[in-house]
Amino acid sequence: MTFAGENTPGSVHIGTSGWSYAHWAGLFYPGDIKPAKYLEYYTTRFSCVELNSSFYHLPSESTVKGWLNRTPASFIFCPKFSRYVTHELHLMNADEATERFFEVFSELKPKLGPVLIQLPPSLKYDEPLVSTFLGILKEKYSSFRFAVEIRNKSFLSDKFFNLLNSYNMAFVIADSGNRYPYSEVVTAGFIYIRFHGRENLYASDYNDDILREYAEKIKKWNHEGKEVWVFFNNDFHGYAVKNALSLMKMLNS
Repeated sequence: MTFAGENTPGSVHIGTSGWSYAHWAGLFYPGDIKPAKYLEYYTTRFSCVELNSSFYHLPSESTVKGWLNRTPASFIFCPKFSRYVTHELHLMNADEATERFFEVFSELKPKLGPVLIQLPPSLKYDEPLVSTFLGILKEKYSSFRFAVEIRNKSFLSDKFFNLLNSYNMAFVIADSGNRYPYSEVVTAGFIYIRFHGRENLYASDYNDDILREYAEKIKKWNHEGKEVWVFFNNDFHGYAVKNALSLMKMLNS
C-alpha cells in the first residue's frame, strides 16, 4: 500500500481539509513555528491537503506559485471548486468563472489531485443542468479529475451515479452523521472520502472503531485497484490531524 504522492491505482492519500488553523498551534504545530511556516511543517506529516479556501475565494496566482515552491515534489493539492459557480450561479452561465478557476490553478497542475465540487443543499437533481455542467468539465478540462459532493438527497439515484460513471467522476463519500446524503457507491477509478464529524459538524472526534471500519473498506478498495483519497474536515480541537494520523497508522499496520 503506497502513501507517497503517487497518482496510481492502489495508492492511499490521507490529509486534512486545509492546514492554516491557528487553533492547531500546540495541538499539531509546535509553538515555535510561525503560521507562515505551517504549510512546510504540514508537509512533514502528510503527503496531500484539500484546499478548502479556494471554495470561498480564488487564490492569487502568486499564492499558487508559492504553494508550488514551498512543498515537496511529491506533495499533492486537491482544490475545492469555486462556490461562486456552485452556490451562486447554480452551475449556469459559468464558463468565464470556471475558466478563471483553472487558469489560476494551471501553475499547480503537476501537484493536483482530484478537484472537489461541492453542490449546495438547495440544488435538486436536474439532469439536463448537471449533465451539461459536468460534460463541459469533461470536455474542456479533461486533464483534471473530479469528485462531486452532494448536499441534496435527490441526487441519490442511478441516473446521477451512471452520469458520474460515464465521466469517470467520483461520488464523494461524506461521513457527517447523516446530515448530508450518504452512499458508498463507486463511480470512478478512484475513491474520495470526506470526514465532517458525526455528533457535532466539524467538531467531533472519530473513535478507533469507526476508523478501523473505514480502514478495512479502504484496504478492500485498494485490493480492487482503486486509488483512495481521504480528507478530515473536523478541524476543531485538532481532531482532523489526530484522526488522519490514526487512520494512516492503522493502514500501515
